[in-house]
Amino acid sequence: MKHQPPPSFLPASAMDGQRNPAAAKARWLARIPWTFVAIVVVPTSLAALYFLLIAAPLYVSEAQFVVHSRSESGESMLGSKLQSVGISLGSQSETNAYEVQNYMTSRDAVAALDRKDDLRKLLARPEADFITRFPRPFEDESFESLYRHYKHFVSVGLDQETNISTLRVQAFRPHDAEAMANALLAAGEQLVNRLNDRAMADAVAQAQRLVTDNELKLTHIQTELTAFRNKEQVIDPDRTSVAGVELLGKLQADLDSLRAEREGLAAVSPQSPQLPVLDHRITAYAAQLDAEQARQAGETNSLAPKVSNYEEMMLERKIASEALEAAEAGLESARLDARRQQLFIERVVNPDLPDKPIRPRRWITVFMVFVSTLLLYGIVSLVVAGLREHRQT
Repeated sequence: MKHQPPPSFLPASAMDGQRNPAAAKARWLARIPWTFVAIVVVPTSLAALYFLLIAAPLYVSEAQFVVHSRSESGESMLGSKLQSVGISLGSQSETNAYEVQNYMTSRDAVAALDRKDDLRKLLARPEADFITRFPRPFEDESFESLYRHYKHFVSVGLDQETNISTLRVQAFRPHDAEAMANALLAAGEQLVNRLNDRAMADAVAQAQRLVTDNELKLTHIQTELTAFRNKEQVIDPDRTSVAGVELLGKLQADLDSLRAEREGLAAVSPQSPQLPVLDHRITAYAAQLDAEQARQAGETNSLAPKVSNYEEMMLERKIASEALEAAEAGLESARLDARRQQLFIERVVNPDLPDKPIRPRRWITVFMVFVSTLLLYGIVSLVVAGLREHRQT
């Protein structure tokens, strides 16, 4: 009796797979949705190809700095100042920090780096790959292309709590990254110096204009006062008035004394030959007293209106003189404040010379691409399934 092999319980496809593994693999690949390949497999493969095999290594130099004024810096050590910098600097220093940051990422900074440090050469090193090198295959060598390319290599951020700005510069060589960071910090310091010069010039110029205006006003008042004295032929109407009042008092006293003497003599000796003499003296004193009173007040050319005008002019001169003194004090104060409130950049951490490239993060980037595309594929699959179900209903 011939031996029969035991019956096989494997499905036909499995048996075919054992006979032809290549065909089984092809059927398995055929079952993979083309959307999964297009959305997940292809982008992830391209990312892996670029970041793992092509992407050039980048060296990162980092620096930290603070922008504040001398009036805001205390006498404590650097560590103490940094602990309190978030409170002591305030919004003005934060605004100044933003100005420096905006400048470091501006076209002016790019032009300065290109002019002094040959930025185009730094971004076109032989170590660079075709995507990160300047210019890229799809770009020209214009300044705008250089500016857009530059922004991928430089970033500046501000810590809101400490007001410390962090500058990060990427380059294909470690010395290039350090040199660019130092050049940007130097450019930021030049910007701060220009802001200082402008602020000092504006403050001092405004105070100087005030001093000049008050000097002209005081000079004008002094000229009017001199013209008044020449016209009225009097140096100081106040003193002249005081002297006139004293003279009136003396004349009135002498007149009263003469009248008393006459009355006494007339009572004792009515026929005395001295009485006519006293009468003439009394008449003369009375006429002189009336004339002096008229000169002091009561006539058009009397001293009273002159004194009034003179006092008004003296008051104006006093006010102008005090205003000039205040303006001169303000000018000196503006100069001192301008020196004391000058802005400056304090380097907390100097740019370092990197000894190892840390960008790009190859495996992390590939993994992030895979996760992102996988999520996208899931969303697309849900949308497609929902549309199919809607059509069936």
